[in-house]
Amino acid sequence: MPSLTGQLLVAMPQMSDPFFDHSVVYLCAHSQEDGAMGLVVNKTLDSLTVDELYAQLKIEPAARSGQPVHFGGPVAPGQGFVLHSTDYREASTLGIGEEFAMTATLDILHAKSKGEGPRQGLVVLGYAGWSPGQLEAEIQANGWLVVAADPSLVFETDDGSKWQRALAKLGVSPEMLSGESGRA
Repeated sequence: MPSLTGQLLVAMPQMSDPFFDHSVVYLCAHSQEDGAMGLVVNKTLDSLTVDELYAQLKIEPAARSGQPVHFGGPVAPGQGFVLHSTDYREASTLGIGEEFAMTATLDILHAKSKGEGPRQGLVVLGYAGWSPGQLEAEIQANGWLVVAADPSLVFETDDGSKWQRALAKLGVSPEMLSGESGRA
């Protein structure tokens, strides 16, 4: 399987893991040797906004945003990331294709608080991780569909419609998908 870095994973309806039920995951890294790392982009933390995160980190924002903090996945739930457009870069920024980048430092939060950060971005806590071969096995078992990522889908503020919109990119309606899987 070729690298899926920069693609979206869309959970199939039968996904039984509550962390990934109806989730859309942006794959930040994927290789046969190292496994995969991604960020859920359509689920937010009910208990935390970016403004509250700034307050906890003692960062004074120039303006309140009201932006939610996203639940990135069950691994390292206290670790923060910003998945963002490529118009912001620092030494530790990971470029992912032509339209996405990821930064995991406090510097990006300071820049965002001053209005100097990326034009588009999601603040995320935690991530999704797969050991070598695990994601490939889940895809083969019909746990995930793979969809090309685009900024309008990833950075759109309507998180509730991202799953359906990702399926629509494949020409699939959620009603057409079965929650059951089998073999012919």
